[in-house]
Amino acid sequence: MDQTKRQPRRMGWRFAFLALLLAVGISGLVRSLWLDVYFIPSDSMEPGLEGGDRILVSRTDFHNEPIRRGDVVVFDGRGSFAPLNSGKGPVLDSVAAAGQWLGLTGSDTTYVKRVIGLPGDTVICCDADGKITVNGTALVEPYLFAGDKPSTRVFTAVVPEGRLWLLGDHRSVSADSRSLLGAPGGGMVPLARVIGRPVQIIWPLDRFAAIPRPLAAGPTTEDGP
Repeated sequence: MDQTKRQPRRMGWRFAFLALLLAVGISGLVRSLWLDVYFIPSDSMEPGLEGGDRILVSRTDFHNEPIRRGDVVVFDGRGSFAPLNSGKGPVLDSVAAAGQWLGLTGSDTTYVKRVIGLPGDTVICCDADGKITVNGTALVEPYLFAGDKPSTRVFTAVVPEGRLWLLGDHRSVSADSRSLLGAPGGGMVPLARVIGRPVQIIWPLDRFAAIPRPLAAGPTTEDGP
């Protein structure tokens, strides 16, 4: 008699466990193919993205339309930007890894920056007006952090095929492609390392908002520079 009373309880736990496994599996599939959640740990992309923001990133936007100048991208920085984190190894412990999976903590190898130079572009700082130029044309950058100059560092960068030149919007605090001039790879990020495009701020709730894609600031990667 006791055995028949306990059986429904065991079945209930099994059903709950299987339902949890299914939910985790579906979530993992969605996040690997379509949408993922990332945590912004720094202020390098202010004012558009602030430290502490959680963002939803589309993995498919750039499948339908190629990356263009002015796009904000999330990318795997291993082999290009990861040297900026020298002294910090990859996150290995399970608690931190779970936090990254849930979008609660940052990653030592994942970055978010804005595309300034496409393959074949020549990016120069700066012209007589203090603006960055791409292929001789000055960039208009309404997304810059208030009071920041386009760059205080003088540079010339020629972007190889299959690579991107990336800068943060809060230039005075951003470690980006400028910081790796002279390093192996020169801060040029392979197109294949782009994970996706931020499409929505989902946390904190008072900043819940869509992240619009800017108008094209030049030719796309398909058209060439």
